[in-house]
Amino acid sequence: MTYEEIRQDPTIQTYITQADASLIALGFTEHSFAHVTAVAEKAGYILETLGFPKREVELAKIAGYLHDIGNLVNRVEHSQSGAVMAFRLLDERNFPADEIAIITTAIGNHDEGTGQPVNELAAALILADKSDVRRSRVRNQDITSFDIHDRVNYSVKKSELKINEAHTLIKLKLTVDTHVGSVMDYFEIFLDRMILCRKAAEKLGLEFKLMINEQQLI
Repeated sequence: MTYEEIRQDPTIQTYITQADASLIALGFTEHSFAHVTAVAEKAGYILETLGFPKREVELAKIAGYLHDIGNLVNRVEHSQSGAVMAFRLLDERNFPADEIAIITTAIGNHDEGTGQPVNELAAALILADKSDVRRSRVRNQDITSFDIHDRVNYSVKKSELKINEAHTLIKLKLTVDTHVGSVMDYFEIFLDRMILCRKAAEKLGLEFKLMINEQQLI
């Protein structure tokens, strides 16, 4: 089964929609199809650029697309519940055990609270997920009532994750409107994520760099 078939699956679409609905109720930024598609494509880009086999690239995309379905159950430990949900969905769709294993491992390890880049697919998923910071993820239209997560995401005018030609480093490059949110705001909520990104990059044999407004911060 392919990534595109997973994307078109009505059951999976329902779970993603309802998972995001729960986060809407809690006041979180967008975790719907735009987010999971962006994560899927970035995870695939990372492994494809590094020369991984085509099927492993496909599995990275599938893991990216499914990684947040655990929010359907609860935001707390959503990576673990999402891994269990993904296990059943993939098993029902006759994925082989080795593919189910690597996808569920990646999903279960994507969150900075409990996750670690235990394999290359998990590392790619972590980098793809934690780099999805953008203005369009903010749902709140009232700037005066922004919380720090709204401010940070809304302040990011451009976000780019790229691997260099020598395949020695991966760079997250952000263009931030500091009139909306400060660099300190970014680190206040994302420091743990950036540390996890550095570990993920190392798992892939890369150095991780964070650039904000052309200044290297990590």
